[in-house]
Amino acid sequence: MTNERQARAFVPGHVTGFFSTHRAADPAATGSTGAGIALGDGARVTVEPGEDVRLNGAPVEMSPVRGVLAALSIDAGVHIETPLPVGAGFGVSGAAALGTALAGNQAFDCGRSLNDLIAVAHCAEVQAETGLGDVVAQAAGGVSIRLAPGGPAHGDCDGIPAIGRIEYLSKGELSTQEVLTSDTETLSAAGEKALSQLVDTPRLETLLSVSRTFARESDLLGEEVADILETVTSSGGDAAMAMLGRTAFATGTGLSDAGFDPQVTQIHHGGAHLLPVK
Repeated sequence: MTNERQARAFVPGHVTGFFSTHRAADPAATGSTGAGIALGDGARVTVEPGEDVRLNGAPVEMSPVRGVLAALSIDAGVHIETPLPVGAGFGVSGAAALGTALAGNQAFDCGRSLNDLIAVAHCAEVQAETGLGDVVAQAAGGVSIRLAPGGPAHGDCDGIPAIGRIEYLSKGELSTQEVLTSDTETLSAAGEKALSQLVDTPRLETLLSVSRTFARESDLLGEEVADILETVTSSGGDAAMAMLGRTAFATGTGLSDAGFDPQVTQIHHGGAHLLPVK
């Protein structure tokens, strides 16, 4: 390899409101349809010569990151820093994979195109069974609507023009692998219905409304998150459950006005990108 050095990337977090699963023999064509919001709270990923993978300073095994390194044929150390909880519906594994692809390509002069790197990260997520659509949405930023599944050569994305504050409150993890490897027929049917409604009325308030319905119909909504959503909507706010995690997210001051103490961020525009190296 030539030009071996350090590189850094930022990838926004992502909360999915609803989704449907779509499997294919090719990981690049496998994915999900659905919609979600990219967050200003995300992951900063540093790739440099080395061999360890660290999350907020602690050694960790992240299969999607290893998959990206293998696909790029590089041996590297990867350090991920994020304020977001892992396994709670914020797309941290997708952010780690995509950040590794972008920074790894830069640090080790791999010469890959942007869409190629997005596809590498997407396939690594699919093969690790840690996600089906976060990478594509995190690459795009904003409020994305995934109309067709898969990576850049297969998927199709639209979006909702929107800006503003997002609040979130996490109550713990939900196993993405367990959900994605179980029977998803009921879940996917609910997701297809939600997608049709959102495409008909592409507004942020529609996204949250159909996402609440999806959470109930897909049987993923636990009692604790259900109580939070009920409290927010009863207080005049708009909130939904992040897929896949025991997390509620709201637009504006929905959670704060309902008496909760949430984390606060913004809708993030521009998607994943390289950062200057200090």
